[in-house]
Amino acid sequence: MSDPTKFDNQLSDRLVTYCAIDSQSDEHSTSTPSTEIQLDVSRHLVAELKRIGASDVELTSYGVVLATVPATVETAPTIGFCAHVDTAPQFNATDVKPRVIANWDGSDITYPDNPDLVLNPSTSAYLAGKEGEDIIAASGLTLLGADDKAGVAIIMTMAEHLLTTPDLKHGKVRLAFTPDEEIGKGVHADLPADFGVDFAYTLDGAKRGTMEYETFSADGAVVTITGTSAHPGYAKDKMTNALHVAAQIVSDLDEPGTTPETTSGRESFTHVYAQEGGSSEVTLRFILRAFEMDDLEAQATRLKAACAKAESDFPSSKVGCEISKQYRNMRYWLEKDMTPVELARAAIRTEGFDPESVPIRGGTDGSRLTELGVPCPNLYTGMMEIHGPLEWVSVQDMASATRMISNLVKIAAK
Repeated sequence: MSDPTKFDNQLSDRLVTYCAIDSQSDEHSTSTPSTEIQLDVSRHLVAELKRIGASDVELTSYGVVLATVPATVETAPTIGFCAHVDTAPQFNATDVKPRVIANWDGSDITYPDNPDLVLNPSTSAYLAGKEGEDIIAASGLTLLGADDKAGVAIIMTMAEHLLTTPDLKHGKVRLAFTPDEEIGKGVHADLPADFGVDFAYTLDGAKRGTMEYETFSADGAVVTITGTSAHPGYAKDKMTNALHVAAQIVSDLDEPGTTPETTSGRESFTHVYAQEGGSSEVTLRFILRAFEMDDLEAQATRLKAACAKAESDFPSSKVGCEISKQYRNMRYWLEKDMTPVELARAAIRTEGFDPESVPIRGGTDGSRLTELGVPCPNLYTGMMEIHGPLEWVSVQDMASATRMISNLVKIAAK
């Protein structure tokens, strides 16, 4: 019988090391990757992959780390595993101090750098039942970065396991560690060909035992508002305040059942997440999310209508609305061939779980990879409360994911 703690120390050490390296992406940057600091993680992974004996290790010109675990069964499919190295721009991710709460006893987890924060089953329901497990969290002022460095640690630990267990039967395994996933730029146009796999999986999911093959379809929108500037002391019948125009647009779109904080399940939303500028000029940034394309188009129509109405109500203003494609629901492609999904379900069952598939109210690199011809469902890592200071992950959940994907490549080889 295999040792259930076999991977725990490797995973804990890897995640603590990776999370301590700053790697936040920046949606305003025009560079590839968007931030140079992401390459600090990438270069670390290149060195580590070479140390553990991986083949074909490279850091591409577009910032993706690629590597190979050679096949022990040449007739098996080539399977890829993918995770992203960047952390989310939505919250502070500088100077992360990861902590391991070993053999958690069920008491409140407090934060040395933020005494007001408490992690317990009331603030994170999934923590219930985790007594005795090793919990990794940050110090209170930053996110942890388990999204998606937990995925990176799981894939790296699986790779080392395959490389050091030569009698384990598996096909060729390819690894890809991407930058800029959090800003929707993780999949470069060259990646599908360079990856060179029959199908792949992202390790970017949450609850143990879950696998997703359906995501939001997503667009982004930038609304630019130009007002009419005048001295405020002499502005009567002259000034058009761009901030007032912006406020009307946001207010018109703020209806229950149409925003992230008032929707769940399969409901769509329009989310304003940034405002820049002043009384003369304002830029609003939105994301539009829906599971079905007609619903996504309805979100765009609604946004454009709000912009047109504001421009009409403020005749001296100019309101522009530019909508750009981000990613599409991976289900549209995966439902044509469910082989990767069924393999994942079989692997999850080896961990004793009835596979649970819930649509992702978000997206992964797998969304774009699938659209570009690389079928790529998403698998669990255990990460919870992502994009904020309460982010945490159980080492034992990560170990379960490591065993699960190791079993997946064995099942595929049969």
